[in-house]
Amino acid sequence: MKRHPSVDVIIPAYRPDAGLRELLERLEKQTYPAGHILVINTDESLWDPRLTEGIKTAEVFQIPKSRFDHGGTRDMGAGFSNADILLFMTQDAVPKDADLIYRLVQAFRDPDVKAAYARQVPDEHCQIIEGYTRQFNYPDEEMKKTAADLPRLGIKTYFCSNVCAAYDHEMYKEIGGFTRPCIFNEDMIYGGRLIRLGYAIRYVASASVIHSHNYSNGEQFHRYFDNGVSQAMHPEIFKGVPSAREGKKLVSRTRHYLSSIGRGYLIPHLYMQSFCKLAGFRLGKAYRILPKALVMKCTWNKDFWSYHGSDD
Repeated sequence: MKRHPSVDVIIPAYRPDAGLRELLERLEKQTYPAGHILVINTDESLWDPRLTEGIKTAEVFQIPKSRFDHGGTRDMGAGFSNADILLFMTQDAVPKDADLIYRLVQAFRDPDVKAAYARQVPDEHCQIIEGYTRQFNYPDEEMKKTAADLPRLGIKTYFCSNVCAAYDHEMYKEIGGFTRPCIFNEDMIYGGRLIRLGYAIRYVASASVIHSHNYSNGEQFHRYFDNGVSQAMHPEIFKGVPSAREGKKLVSRTRHYLSSIGRGYLIPHLYMQSFCKLAGFRLGKAYRILPKALVMKCTWNKDFWSYHGSDD
């Protein structure tokens, strides 16, 4: 990797609002500037050209909603870039400070590291349980993850969130980019491939984006259904790698946290939310034996099934 590698930012967008404008403005103020900011917008009829006014590095590419794919759309953005590092972000995450890109780029000074992802901190509207979940998944400590960590970390070894994650472009091309089509987890599937090839993923706790969601129990069910589907579709990555252990640990620690801050009345909500996640995940893992009509009721990404179908 060069001493000063070039960076392009790739942002899939759908129904973008003022949050995207704030993201673009903060990216332009980074101490380590991006060469290009490539926005892949789904549905041109929902695009407001004012969002990129005055953002000199921004380029916008339009695709129909039927063509959106978690892996394919991001891979399209990668195809427009000649940068050394690809930085993928989502439209609802904003850099916490001006050093986000700089700190992510520094991770690649280690030749073993081929992907690096940022810390996610909750916004001011984040609910208590979701806020603690962010702390659990994105702690203060930096971490370099390799295959040696699989017995200890299980599936978390592969974790790398495209809410804000950077990738070595040469390696990205070498291993074929994100899997496509992909209903969910394109980042973790890619991370699993890196780890299995003997490379490392770096969690950069000092690089932060503000990002959180207050999903309803139903929304959690749909998200975790698609999560289960993605794992069932990629046994070459997920088979034999434990995932339930981390979920149980999160529930246990969240319960203790709620009790410690005098919010024990939220524990039933925690249990219900966890049940919805688990139910969705297990149904998703079994999607092949479910009626197509039930799959369509359970999934978050209905368009995926129109171009993928119910079989692999």
